[in-house]
Amino acid sequence: MLNNIQAVNNALMFEMERDPSVIVMGEDVGKEGGVFRATTGLQEKFGRERVVDTPLSENGIIGTAIGLAINGMKPICEVQFSGFVYAGYEELASHASRMRQRSLGRFTVPMVVRMPYGGGVKALEHHSESYETIFLHDPGLKVVAPSTPADLKGLLISSIRDPDPVIFLEHIRLYRAHREEVPDGDYTVPLGEAKVALPGNDLTIVAWGAMVNVSLEAAKTLQEGGVNAEVLDLRTLKPLDKAAILNSVKKTGRLVIVEEAHRILGFGSEISAIVSEEAILHLKGPVIRVSGYDIRFPLYKLEDKYLPDPERVVAAAKEVMQY
Repeated sequence: MLNNIQAVNNALMFEMERDPSVIVMGEDVGKEGGVFRATTGLQEKFGRERVVDTPLSENGIIGTAIGLAINGMKPICEVQFSGFVYAGYEELASHASRMRQRSLGRFTVPMVVRMPYGGGVKALEHHSESYETIFLHDPGLKVVAPSTPADLKGLLISSIRDPDPVIFLEHIRLYRAHREEVPDGDYTVPLGEAKVALPGNDLTIVAWGAMVNVSLEAAKTLQEGGVNAEVLDLRTLKPLDKAAILNSVKKTGRLVIVEEAHRILGFGSEISAIVSEEAILHLKGPVIRVSGYDIRFPLYKLEDKYLPDPERVVAAAKEVMQY
């Protein structure tokens, strides 16, 4: 039985034992074991050359990792919080994501950028943002956002083995939220496959990360009122499992999208557009988005008012069920 933080450690330990080209690098990942202790024990086992404590420089971490990846290594970078990644975003957008196209396929960048994201733990400014959209907009990056320990391990191992750069989003609130059985050893979950977290026939709720649990709580409340909601955990945001979304919506005829990010240009907008373009004749009512608000993530006194909660999801579901 592992929680999410233990699943991260388990995946890293397994891949580093299996493949000597895998290295871990980032601020405090070695001696301290990471700010959340996700890399505890790795430096003791594999040494300082494979678990590297870097200077406080996100552009240095990511830029160095790109060079290593091009030259045969498989670096796993840890950015302590997603709100700190912007100094290194130029390296991702200008180099990591373009190398395959720039070199006409001669070079790839097999690297993973792990980063905690999201709210719910009353953290300081820059520690709670949910800005996955900026990575989704870049054609050369893959984006993963698991919710459960088993999925996290399987998706992280798949990401490490992927030939292209992967942004691996780990929700802070889920790190120690719950435990579940996680397969030992070589266990992978394919990128680009969503999972039905709860089957249903009346309504589809699409979510990822911490919003999956919020949606499952809402679905329980809806069940008490006679509404059977299907909760779809995307797991991977890019590549996106469009077929899973469309198949569920065609079955239920109704869609609520739950995301923690800002409403304007959140990923929910893209999902809504896909359904409108490819399944509009199956819809019985409008697509409704439940999201964060279009403000900076607030300090902790207002955090609970900002984040989507089960009550807001239930209200959205009841609204669309009226059609």
